[in-house]
Amino acid sequence: MMRSMYSAVSGLRVHQSKMDTIGNNIANVNTVGFKRGQVTFQEVFSQVVRGASAPQGGKGGTNPQQIGMGVATGSINTIHTKGPGQRTDNPTDLMIDGDGFFVISSDPNFNNRYYTRAGNFTLDRDGNLVTAEGDKVLGYGVDGEGNITSDVTNIRINMSETKAPTATQKIMFKGNLDSREDVGHKESVDTVIYDSLGNSYKITFELEKETTTAPDSAWKYSVKRITDLATGNYTETDITDTSAPGSGNLIFDGKGKLKVDDSIPDAGINLKINNGIKFTHSKDGTAFTTPIPKSSGEFSDSISILDKEDDLTFKDIHQYANDMGFKPEGKIGNTSGTIEGFTIDATGTVVGVFTNGERKALGQLMLAKFDNPMGLQKLGGNNFIDTRNSGEPQLGKASTIGLGAISPGNLEMSNVDISLEFTEMITTQRGFQANSRIITTSDEMLQELVNMKR
Repeated sequence: MMRSMYSAVSGLRVHQSKMDTIGNNIANVNTVGFKRGQVTFQEVFSQVVRGASAPQGGKGGTNPQQIGMGVATGSINTIHTKGPGQRTDNPTDLMIDGDGFFVISSDPNFNNRYYTRAGNFTLDRDGNLVTAEGDKVLGYGVDGEGNITSDVTNIRINMSETKAPTATQKIMFKGNLDSREDVGHKESVDTVIYDSLGNSYKITFELEKETTTAPDSAWKYSVKRITDLATGNYTETDITDTSAPGSGNLIFDGKGKLKVDDSIPDAGINLKINNGIKFTHSKDGTAFTTPIPKSSGEFSDSISILDKEDDLTFKDIHQYANDMGFKPEGKIGNTSGTIEGFTIDATGTVVGVFTNGERKALGQLMLAKFDNPMGLQKLGGNNFIDTRNSGEPQLGKASTIGLGAISPGNLEMSNVDISLEFTEMITTQRGFQANSRIITTSDEMLQELVNMKR
């Protein structure tokens, strides 16, 4: 009877532990990124009343006789299944859609690292992406060109960030030249280009139908005018530098396809606006003999555009009997810009959006995964730390090496299932009641034993 009483006491203890875990699960039903706990039981040991015996002679073998001595907690596991998502539309709220943990640290050298599934991040006054407790979110840095590097650093969104201007490197021509036009017909098209300081110009091309000789036909193209959009000054072409031609012929076959022709310059068109191509400048009928002036003086040799191989590309044009739809498009070039916002994509790349319409990477979130996530130890504050049984963290970028994608504007909620917890609560309560009844019954049996003396 004493054994049954102590076994029941052990049952009360483990059921109390399980109820504590259930209570913690339910308390955190709305905690961002919370992972529920699960308790399992195991028997402690058994007293052997009689051991097993082997068959002998005509008698068969006998099984051991054992009396159990109670129950103990077998495990309290953290279940790392993915919780449901909640849409917030806050750009700094992030959810990992798959495996992985965010890596955070409060160490200036980022050596002491913690791991979390809770992506309710904010920005501090310095633009650092931080947790609710102020721990910095770690990721990979960028170089001066905006390329992601392998250097581990904190994710910082500098709202004073600028995007340097870029010179136009190519003009691509697209569309159709109407084959029905007569010889001598002219068309003017233009596009905006930029130099390496971000100054903008409008370059105007003129196309003239030269011949319709079968089976080929030809159009002559030339740079007609370059206009400084800041000052309004412009150049009218009178090209004398044949080493960098500003005109050429476009030859089309009988099917309207552009033919490769030696008259199309291989070196493109050099527009250094100073000593490269010489123009006769005119504005309001007044001739200029110097390059286009601007407020800070004349252009230097370092300010150039369209000075590389194959800077004029015509491969996307054709000549069909359709309306004229020929147009040039400047590539890459732009003015400088200041940051006006940012986005975070599925790979965790933080992309700055600038006032000149360009974008630049500011960093990329780093994720970690473990061979045994159940081996992680909870630290509170939705954080985990690796242990000897979790394995070493495997660091990488979202959507790679088995890591999940980043879903911005969403939060991963708790994976607690209320219906399951209530069911577990009922069975735990009944188990506790049954064990308490064992103690009560054992006590009554002892009382009966004591009353035998009367």
